[in-house]
Amino acid sequence: MSEAIFNLDAEVRTDLGKGASRRLRREDKVPAILYGAGEEPVSLTLEHNKVLQAQEFEAFYSHVLTLNIAGKKVEALVKDMQRHPFKPKVTHIDFLRVDAKQALTTNVPLHFINEDTAPAIKTQGGHAEHHVADVAISCLPANLPEFIEVDLTAVELGQTLHLSDLKLPKGVTLVELAKGADHDQAVVTVKAAKGGAAAAEGEDEAASEE
Repeated sequence: MSEAIFNLDAEVRTDLGKGASRRLRREDKVPAILYGAGEEPVSLTLEHNKVLQAQEFEAFYSHVLTLNIAGKKVEALVKDMQRHPFKPKVTHIDFLRVDAKQALTTNVPLHFINEDTAPAIKTQGGHAEHHVADVAISCLPANLPEFIEVDLTAVELGQTLHLSDLKLPKGVTLVELAKGADHDQAVVTVKAAKGGAAAAEGEDEAASEE
């Protein structure tokens, strides 16, 4: 993956307001704001084509980005992105400044692996029902993962994996679990599929009894 998607040139803008933002969009620019880390918010402008290319990568949303602003490099995370309702157009971005010494809270995607080869699914007729697609984590910027893997290899038919079952990278904690055991949300359940191997076995047994 090209590191270019994690580096974006930005310009400080002083022409603010809805009218100014509309003019920027007509010029293929994206209005944005940078805030956080105890500093004053700064209004920015970015090239739309660069943003559009970068946002196609999943890692763009969970990776620490570098914004080049007037010769200064600022590390930041994408906290919110607004899009046109039907056109392939980004209309606004919120960036959060990152302090290397301060823990940050953000969402990262879950990658469900070995789903096709897990015995409960491949040979026992089960299917995976995903309850969440991403999780909120807290960690220092240096420990920020692009995603968290959920391995389904050993999950049994009828079993549910919860947040507490996830294997987290070093230095990473789950925001929900920090609130208490009653926040241990379900992540994925392997259920028996209708017409799958388990159902077929049941039908065979019933036929033999007759």
